[in-house]
Amino acid sequence: MADHNDRTPNIPGQRQQPPATNSQDPSSPPQPAPSLQKKEPRLAAVREWWQDAWDEGGFLHNRWEDLRQAPELGWHAMANWVKAALGLAGICAVIILLDTATDILADLLRHLLPTVLHVEVGTDTSTSVLAVVDQPIRSYIAAHSASLPISASTVYTVWQAVGLFGLVGGLARSSGARLTWTAWGAAGIAMVYSAAPADGRTIATGLAVLAWTAASTLALRGLTLRPTFFTHIHNAGHQIEPHIHIPASTAPPTEETPGNVRPLQKR
Repeated sequence: MADHNDRTPNIPGQRQQPPATNSQDPSSPPQPAPSLQKKEPRLAAVREWWQDAWDEGGFLHNRWEDLRQAPELGWHAMANWVKAALGLAGICAVIILLDTATDILADLLRHLLPTVLHVEVGTDTSTSVLAVVDQPIRSYIAAHSASLPISASTVYTVWQAVGLFGLVGGLARSSGARLTWTAWGAAGIAMVYSAAPADGRTIATGLAVLAWTAASTLALRGLTLRPTFFTHIHNAGHQIEPHIHIPASTAPPTEETPGNVRPLQKR
């Protein structure tokens, strides 16, 4: 019979807690956090894919072989993706160079154009033959460019640059440059006729036409107005084909041939 004094006294107002029990074995290692357990499979999968990609026959291994063999194979035999990458890199380099060259040229023109001498309206005091053609053009540009956002000197400089482009490009047999040269010359003659003095308009226009046609011998070099005919002759020449004929040998007499029959012989 149990002693009633051994029981734990039940004190009202106090909650009794059961004794703590250590469910983990002290000898077992500590378990990692759940977040680390989730990261380990991902890292293992990435590591396995990386190793498989660099093994022989893997994706990265094949791409590296394409790059390594490209200098030996040449442009036609190298891999298509290497060609595409080189072409894209070349296009990007050309775009960068063109953009840089455009900025440099624009900055150069921005500093060069203000230094051009201003076009003045009036008669030229020089006695050179060039002034007969140049002065009417300068006067015409100065009189008709007042309402433009650029100065008359800038217009005159652009005018000279276009003429130089047409002359050099026509000398190089460029069709577009030759069209530019033709339009430039016609516009120049029209300006000379419009701005030249009335008493010398005919002489100034004639000199402008002669100067432009003389310079056209260089700009339009090789250009002809004669139609070109192409004749194709398809008749082949006589062909000599030697043939060798070997006469057939005379067959020997057979046993059925009578003895009194002999082949004809020349004497």
